[in-house]
Amino acid sequence: MIPLAEPVLGGNEARYLAECIETGFVSSVGPFVERFEQRFAEAVRAGHAVACASGTAALHVALRLAGAGPGRLVAVSDFTFIASANAAAYTGADVLLVDSEPDTWNMDTELLYDEVTRRARLGEPIPDVVEVVHVLGHPAAMEPLLELRSRFGVRIVEDAAEALGASWTSGPLAGRQVGTVSDLGCYSFNGNKIITTGGGGMIVTADAEYADAARHLANQAKVAGGHYEHDTVGYNYRLTNLAAAVGVAQLERLPELLAAKRSIASRYDAWLSTSPFTPAPRAAWADPSYWLYSVLAGAGDSSPDDVVARLAAAGAQARRLWPPLHRQRPYASARVLGGAVADDLHRRGISLPSTATLSAEDQEAVVATALTAVGVGA
Repeated sequence: MIPLAEPVLGGNEARYLAECIETGFVSSVGPFVERFEQRFAEAVRAGHAVACASGTAALHVALRLAGAGPGRLVAVSDFTFIASANAAAYTGADVLLVDSEPDTWNMDTELLYDEVTRRARLGEPIPDVVEVVHVLGHPAAMEPLLELRSRFGVRIVEDAAEALGASWTSGPLAGRQVGTVSDLGCYSFNGNKIITTGGGGMIVTADAEYADAARHLANQAKVAGGHYEHDTVGYNYRLTNLAAAVGVAQLERLPELLAAKRSIASRYDAWLSTSPFTPAPRAAWADPSYWLYSVLAGAGDSSPDDVVARLAAAGAQARRLWPPLHRQRPYASARVLGGAVADDLHRRGISLPSTATLSAEDQEAVVATALTAVGVGA
């Protein structure tokens, strides 16, 4: 089977895990947690990093720190994995789902900007927080959101769960990495992400007070020096030393893994350039990380389900893109801004095998099978 996306291990993971076991530091206390945080902050060029038990946990804490809660409104990308909205819902906030724009598949930040300025002009409530997702490894257009922060004090949380290593290459954010240009940024280290800790997440911020508060909330809001004294409702969201040890080893290989992802994307781009498939997006101002290389089938081609089934029969994993959140039962009554683009992305979208160790030969076989499924080269 050619996997969709599996972890790439084989560096120092086993050695660092053995060190944890030998020293007895296997839980949330241990030197690898601090080392992982420090090295991650350095890797993405952030001021501070706080490790969490999952990407969703990181988002939950970040959104709470940004002010999300009962009576507050959080604008969330409509086209994303459901965890993005769930983290906002955990806080008790209301959710406004914002459609994608077709060029990068990310939140249509211009659409949101126009809506917020319209509401402000009419004296209507505006979002207190925007949670923008860098979908499938492509940076979102952040300038309209930064303008909303400047004009109206809207807080911004970046969901960079899928986009570690992606960056902007031109414009006012040139040279910056996703997750580092807002109030708080969050990442995931699930088993299928670019680097993994088995399960885990990270919050980054330039604000030392935010970092301290995030660490406090993730540690059950336990008062330093106190005897089981807690000053608010906190969470057991700490990352274990075992998981952090794997994370440190994975970070050592991050440049190699990103280079492999981009090479895979370049081959897909070349082989699909004249096909009925729309290749994965890449804006002129962005350097995506291509977590999952995803394409859109042509409107008249076989359905994406047929393509996925044909690939499975040939021994290759692929999957449909998510239904937009306004189609998910928990958010069926949420307010929606737009929605047609997100619907189209779901209707036509397919993620192709994207493991960093994918060989050119296997990738070529994937492309040939996908093309056959839509009547090309059959």
